[in-house]
Amino acid sequence: MSQPAKAGSPGTLSVIHGRIAQLQNSPTEVDAKSRRIYETVLRESRRMDGGNFRVIETDDLIRIYRLYDAEYFEGACETLIRDVHRTALTFRLSPRMTSAGGKTTRTKRFEPTPTGRITTIDYEIAISTLLLFQTFLDPSQPALVCGLTCRDRLDALLRIFEHELIHLLEMLVWGESSCSASNFQSLAYRIFGHQGVVHELITPQVRAAKEFTLKVGDHVRFEHEGKTYRGILNRITRRASVLVPGVGGIVYSDGHSYLKYYVPLESLVKDE
Repeated sequence: MSQPAKAGSPGTLSVIHGRIAQLQNSPTEVDAKSRRIYETVLRESRRMDGGNFRVIETDDLIRIYRLYDAEYFEGACETLIRDVHRTALTFRLSPRMTSAGGKTTRTKRFEPTPTGRITTIDYEIAISTLLLFQTFLDPSQPALVCGLTCRDRLDALLRIFEHELIHLLEMLVWGESSCSASNFQSLAYRIFGHQGVVHELITPQVRAAKEFTLKVGDHVRFEHEGKTYRGILNRITRRASVLVPGVGGIVYSDGHSYLKYYVPLESLVKDE
């Protein structure tokens, strides 16, 4: 028999629900709060050496979370996590996320008990280091995150983190979250002044097009162990996936057999 883990007082959740639903910050307040967080992160981080930092660690995400919870929510996030839902929130830096700057997930965990099992729901906020470190390679080129212009990598990280905090709050307070829904967009605008719900960080696909004039479907060639291979650019993530015609490969929908190679973008040449 499965039963949910015992939560905190329903009255507490109702109070926080009302507080979150009514939160609103003026542009001046948002600027002041965000500036304090930005400066505190750089002052207290062991690894981040500037706005266009080159190294980040999970402790930096924990610090950012605590600063936001204090500045914007008066500790409501931690109250929801610790006292109301009695659950866990973890943070992760992902070098593999290629399309989103951040992601908030909710995972069910089952714990056995003498009389059955208890269902616990854990939460995680993940940040894409791949996209962050592909952005602002040219300091003169800003990025657009959540409809706001970001001047450096930390600025972009904070906007992404704000977006994920709205997802987290919706999950904790309303039970579900969608950035295409009006509640999410209203909260993001009133609390953080967001003008949109998408980012324009440099994705691997954009980098391939800008730096190497490559796109999916292009015919390319590359060198491997002293031999030249020719194929079709099939996918672009951290590396390029190239389909090379060959016996013994996978048969694709065009009826031909291809061997798949994973190649760094800088090793590819467009085969005109």
